[in-house]
Amino acid sequence: MLELRRVTAGYDRRNPVVRGASLSVAPGEAVGLLGPSGCGKSTLARVAALLHRPDSGTFRLDGTVVDRWRHRAPRALRTAVGIVFQQPRLSADPRLRLSDLIAEPLRATGRRDAVPDRVAELADTVGLTPDLLTRRPHEVSDGQLQRACLARALVLRPRWLVCDEMTAMLDASTTAALVTVVEDYRRTTGAGLLTVGHDRVLLERWCDRTLDWATLAQEAPAP
Repeated sequence: MLELRRVTAGYDRRNPVVRGASLSVAPGEAVGLLGPSGCGKSTLARVAALLHRPDSGTFRLDGTVVDRWRHRAPRALRTAVGIVFQQPRLSADPRLRLSDLIAEPLRATGRRDAVPDRVAELADTVGLTPDLLTRRPHEVSDGQLQRACLARALVLRPRWLVCDEMTAMLDASTTAALVTVVEDYRRTTGAGLLTVGHDRVLLERWCDRTLDWATLAQEAPAP
């Protein structure tokens, strides 16, 4: 279970952007978080991905209370969560070819032997041809780069996936393709999904349930 209980978080303790938010995601479940731009949902997504330490509240992941974030978090917890951001060009190292971008987490965790097979497998899964893997971010479209970023998020086979407005900058066909990849992964692995966005129609079609940001503080996590 992924559980956030009464989380307050932000970048200025005197004026947090998230106040007392609670939500839960069960293994294999897809939960959508709906809210307008600037409301704080991306900050909460970063907390769930162990990238941002909250000011207060409790975060449990697979029964373990999380008390360290980013590189200080235990590897077993860090690698349990994959995240895809809204803007791929801000989350991708411009110096890396797409193949190296996908392989980053494998190399960072000492799994270099798995790189060739895993990169080739995921490139095919997300719809990247071999010629695209040799290109750098400035040489591909936003949609192609986001495909690589999704592959990077999946490369360690995470038990939880956080999609922070993953499709906001994509056309309809690329959106459909990437949602299908995520759903296939969720169905075959039993991974839980937290996806945030402002497109109600997309979230309600995609997810098992959708939470409205305006009432999030009243959402009681499952026991």
